Amino acid sequence: MHLKDKVALVTGAAQGIGKAFVEALLEKGCKVALVDLNADAGKASKDAFDKQYNPQRTVFIPCDVSNEEKLKDAFMKTIQHFGHLDILVNNAGVNDEMNWENTVQINLISVIRGTYIGLEYMKTENGGSGGVIINTASLAGKYIFIPYF
Repeated sequence: MHLKDKVALVTGAAQGIGKAFVEALLEKGCKVALVDLNADAGKASKDAFDKQYNPQRTVFIPCDVSNEEKLKDAFMKTIQHFGHLDILVNNAGVNDEMNWENTVQINLISVIRGTYIGLEYMKTENGGSGGVIINTASLAGKYIFIPYF
């Protein structure tokens, strides 16, 4: 897939793996919507990328991915800003064993929900041009971790 002028939405984009995804996509010529709950880190990341790449190629959208309406709104804002969507990176994640329900909401439910929303925008049957969905995960799904109390 040629990436020049493709549009990507990356959740958890303000730092870590998400930020690395954004940089890799920008290096290949993509336009990227940086979606993150942390507004300060999100704005700082966008500002840093804008110094290196054309500022018209990025948009920061503050969003709590665990909130279905806010997640849908982030997709709509991406489409309104760039016109379409080609790539979705479901990357947002947390590790909070004391608040495990929030962890499941963000790390599992939001990924599934994001995938379905992304499919609606990218499906050729809905006028999209197809696309790619990347879901990131941790080693927690592969290994057993015993909580320390």
